[in-house]
Amino acid sequence: MTTSSQRSNQPSKVERKPSKPHAPLTTGDVRNIFYGLMLGMFLSALNQTIVATALPTIGRDFGDFENLSWVIIAYLLSSTVVSPLYGKLSDIHGRRSMMLVAIGLFLVGSVVSAAAPDMAILIAGRTLQGIGGGGIVPLTQTTIADMITPRERGRYQAYMGTSWIVAGVAGPALGGVIAEYLHWSMIFWLNVPFGLIAGLLTYHAMKRLPRHERPHQLDIVGAALMIAAATLLLIALTSGGTRVPWISSTIFVLVLASLVLSLAFVWWLRLAPEPFLPLTVLRNPVMRAGTAATSWMLGAVLGLTVYMPLYFQVVHKLSATQAGLALIPIVVMTTPGSMLSGRSMMHLRRYKISAIVGATIAIATVTVLCVRPDMPLYGVIIALTLIGFGAGTVYPVATVSIQNAVPAHQVGTATGAMNFFRALASTLAVAIMGAILLAGLGATPERGTGVELLVETAGAAGIDMAAVFRFVFVAADIFLIAALAAVLLMEERPLRGPAPSAPPVSPQVPPAPAE
Repeated sequence: MTTSSQRSNQPSKVERKPSKPHAPLTTGDVRNIFYGLMLGMFLSALNQTIVATALPTIGRDFGDFENLSWVIIAYLLSSTVVSPLYGKLSDIHGRRSMMLVAIGLFLVGSVVSAAAPDMAILIAGRTLQGIGGGGIVPLTQTTIADMITPRERGRYQAYMGTSWIVAGVAGPALGGVIAEYLHWSMIFWLNVPFGLIAGLLTYHAMKRLPRHERPHQLDIVGAALMIAAATLLLIALTSGGTRVPWISSTIFVLVLASLVLSLAFVWWLRLAPEPFLPLTVLRNPVMRAGTAATSWMLGAVLGLTVYMPLYFQVVHKLSATQAGLALIPIVVMTTPGSMLSGRSMMHLRRYKISAIVGATIAIATVTVLCVRPDMPLYGVIIALTLIGFGAGTVYPVATVSIQNAVPAHQVGTATGAMNFFRALASTLAVAIMGAILLAGLGATPERGTGVELLVETAGAAGIDMAAVFRFVFVAADIFLIAALAAVLLMEERPLRGPAPSAPPVSPQVPPAPAE
């Protein structure tokens, strides 16, 4: 008979055997994995921009404009709430398997959306797309962390920004062309071949990716509480001022329910043996400050990206196409800022300096817009260029600092949590800026209302549109100041990796794609 002491000394059958150490990744391995990640990132980014220009065509085709906004909101909600879930699951099952799951769900959602016979099925397909697409971004960032040391990681983080640039510039134009000359379903069918290629690259290239797994338990209760709280809050933020008034019982109930569930989630974190978001990660000061920095910076930039086209049309009388072209600098210049900041992290011991300088430039530029919201068009274009460049310097510093500050087996969880809180904060920032704009106009247009009606309403009331946007710029400036404060408060821990004077581990890195 086996005694209890003997049983305690025997290995548990559920314990995993330590995985065999992988040989160091070659330059070719890194390049192959990197290109697969770039393609996946591009697909995720493209689907946040390509659909918007086709919405009127989709609404006419289905004869349903009332629920048209949910084509966008469904993707936003589902992709936001699942991002920390992918981070945790990748720490348990590995990056490769979860990336394949994310790409697979994204492809299935694309097929459902393309073949949708009505608006309800299209929204369901977009939700499934978001569940897959919401894992691609955090898994990409985490995979780079597995391959590259923190000191060298910044330049790779910067390269990933090119996917967002191409998607931001090409997405609206491509969506408009497809909707005008082809059928809108081609927007979703287009994902299938590219998604299959990304899946094949992921399947083959990531086999040799090093793993930092430990036996984990998935906290189902904690995940459900957090996802429910986030979903209710996002519905409130995306519905307030558009579908229902901000001061309404609907918004009050949604926010109250979200708050109650959030308190229940915090309470559960202290009881769960292995909480969904480990307290060691949430209590990490670098995690908190870095997440705040990237969240408020993204919120300011995203808010400007959403509302500047309207500014160009009503203040500078540009057409919709011209307004879209005028917005390109803030999108494009983010990547040069990220690249400069990422490369500086390889050589500077005080690597936060690039983010501090960049954020200061962005704050000073937006302050000029606050003072002179009616400045000439060329001045606004220059301002957007400087804002995009300055904002870009913060993202790699914050992301790499967070990944450098947590153990290797928690990088996925920390990265997923960062993306989750960043999405919530940026959505809140956009909602605040939108509420300020609508209050200044003295109108609450329904979803889908054109610019002409906004201008007509403001003109009839004798409203100075430039003065209205001054307060939108003030809100953006406040968010930028909050981001700079978070960068200043973030501890500057030494980055793991070769010394600045040492040659890079992988000297032949993939070049940045041509813009």
